[in-house]
Amino acid sequence: MNNIRRGSAPRKRSAFLRPRPVKIPPGWRAENWSGYAVSGKRGAYRRVSGYWVVPRVKAAKGNRYSSAWIGIDGFDNPFLIQTGTAHAFENGKASYYPWWEILPAYETRIPRPVAPGDAMFAQITKLRGGKWRILLRNRTKGWTFRTVQAYAGPASSAEWILEAPTVGFATAPLANYGRTAFFGCRLSGKRPCLKRRDRGVMVQNGRIVSTPSLPNKARDGFRVAYGPDMPSPPCRPANEPIRAGDR
Repeated sequence: MNNIRRGSAPRKRSAFLRPRPVKIPPGWRAENWSGYAVSGKRGAYRRVSGYWVVPRVKAAKGNRYSSAWIGIDGFDNPFLIQTGTAHAFENGKASYYPWWEILPAYETRIPRPVAPGDAMFAQITKLRGGKWRILLRNRTKGWTFRTVQAYAGPASSAEWILEAPTVGFATAPLANYGRTAFFGCRLSGKRPCLKRRDRGVMVQNGRIVSTPSLPNKARDGFRVAYGPDMPSPPCRPANEPIRAGDR
């Protein structure tokens, strides 16, 4: 995949984002994001982390793309620092790889293996002197990637997202990723106390194509599923290690 950029600030509800009514309305809608996003004052977020399971994409006619990631900024501003996994169906076959990115640059692929069912952990931390550390760990395959990069965004939002990335200059059609889950989400080492208003759905061509659940009981995790139907929240205890079966 070439010229792929992720995490542009979500396009909030507008005239072309009018799907069918839902029983539990989301807090926000976007053409490219689904999941949970929280926002605050400038400098509010210095560290974000979370776990997820790499989903398996289904075959499709044409190329389709998806990514799972954590990040800081991008929800209410054009800045963003993020890391995650890509899952696409392109040129007749599925592909999976890890990456990191700081807007407005394109993604940087991480030369490490990922596969459906792998348990991932990611953390982004502010250091001194305008530097930030990006960490991505594959707990299934046993590797850890780290890089320190300069970043000057306002640090006023944080996210746990399933995305349809920008390919070339347009939002890509979302791959059918089935479902996955984010667990153990943290802000500065604490539970983020996710709320319904933090929850966002993805709408493409007037249809809801990706839907997160309500938060789990610990309010630090959620499921997200392809399509308009809202999945049930995960019930895994907050202190239990993530497993591939948690999808």
